[in-house]
Amino acid sequence: METLVNLPKCTKCTILADMVTLIRGPNWKIAVYGREHGVPHFHIEGPSFRCSVSIATGEVIIGSVPASVLRQARAWADANKAELAAIWQELNG
Repeated sequence: METLVNLPKCTKCTILADMVTLIRGPNWKIAVYGREHGVPHFHIEGPSFRCSVSIATGEVIIGSVPASVLRQARAWADANKAELAAIWQELNG
C-alpha cells in the first residue's frame, strides 16, 4: 500500500481539489470528497465496488466492499483517524 497524502499544509492556500486520495491498495483506494453531506466519512473505491465509511466508527454507511479490503482500509483508517477527520473538515467544513 502506498500513502499518498502526508504533506505539510500551506498557510497561504487551501485544498482546491474536490477529492483527495489518501492511500492506494492493490485494487482499491481511500478517498475523501469535498462538498459532501452527512456524517464525516471516507470512500473505499475499487473496480467493482464503492462504499462510504464513517470516520468515527468505521461502520459502512452505504455501498458494498469485499471483506478483505474493508479490513485493510479500516486498519489504515484507524491508524490515521485524526488525519482523515481533518481532511474531511477542510474539504467540507
